[in-house]
Amino acid sequence: MKPLNQYFDHTNLKPEATESDIRELCREAVEYQFAAVCVNGCYVPQAVKELAGAGVKVAAVTGFPLGAMSAFSKAYETDEACEQGADEIDMVINIGALKDQRYDYVEDEIALMCAMAGEYGAQVKVILETCLLTDAEIIKGCRLAIRAGAAFVKTSTGFGRGGATTHAVSLMKQTVGGQIKIKAAGGVRDLKTAEELIRLGANRLGASASVSIMKEWANVNL
Repeated sequence: MKPLNQYFDHTNLKPEATESDIRELCREAVEYQFAAVCVNGCYVPQAVKELAGAGVKVAAVTGFPLGAMSAFSKAYETDEACEQGADEIDMVINIGALKDQRYDYVEDEIALMCAMAGEYGAQVKVILETCLLTDAEIIKGCRLAIRAGAAFVKTSTGFGRGGATTHAVSLMKQTVGGQIKIKAAGGVRDLKTAEELIRLGANRLGASASVSIMKEWANVNL
């Protein structure tokens, strides 16, 4: 297993986040050598500048948090974020389209984001918002993400009615195997939760509590 710090996408997606908040997010990410920071698109240039040469990736969200805007709008966001230096794109699927069984639409939309990001060498994480889906819909969403060329499937935005659950992560792992990776996000606030989600198959953890979790880990491992 890789070191715990390398599982974290250190995240601040709050609508009230300021430039100083993002500066602190990046400072913490460098200090703890997290895998990435995850920010809203308007903060990509700042995060890229703050993290230059630090070995920490920049992830930007697109179609966030509802996923209900047009595929063109998501594509524009993706292109702009990547052009500004984002290494990873966390996109929200059109949840209603998945529930309507408009599978071609969902797959085509994901594929468009993957193609757009791929032009810049960036990867796409597909946010399913599992709290709004049945098990069958989670399985289908994972399979569509695989076929469309995504690098990760992700549980949640953190803005829905629920976040990452052990059930959802286990189901996603059973579905994707080792074909693509899994990011668990939403409600990851303590060491016990983080370690359990990793044990069940999460390759990344999206969290705003990354620093407090690392401090908890350090205390346990004194």
